[in-house]
Amino acid sequence: MADRLDTAAELIRSSDAETESTSSVRTELANAMAGLKKKHYGKGPEAAKAYLEDDYAFVVLEGGLLRHEETMLERGMDDAVRMHRLTFQAAVESTAIGAVEELLGRKVVGYHSQITFRPTRAFEIFVLGPQIET
Repeated sequence: MADRLDTAAELIRSSDAETESTSSVRTELANAMAGLKKKHYGKGPEAAKAYLEDDYAFVVLEGGLLRHEETMLERGMDDAVRMHRLTFQAAVESTAIGAVEELLGRKVVGYHSQITFRPTRAFEIFVLGPQIET
């Protein structure tokens, strides 16, 4: 895995979301992924929500396309926008995985990113390793 670009705390601060000292781990996870998009893509999502279930963490991010991507979509170039987004997501994969591991205290054993349009939704999907009993 490549070097991480940021810690979870740095990504959360980048999201510009108002957070309370008692924020849930789901809120922190959603804000970290929103911060990653904002800091490294240049624009963050309009909304983000995280879901935790057993050995899975899902983050759904709404909106957040750059203007040139919107133009390309208007011209029917969905595949080109998707390919660019997924290629760039591979460049920040270690940062996304590191933030999840840091926030959840569990190893990420699988990761997948996907984006859909009309409506625009980005999905960050993490498969978590076994929970270590302490």
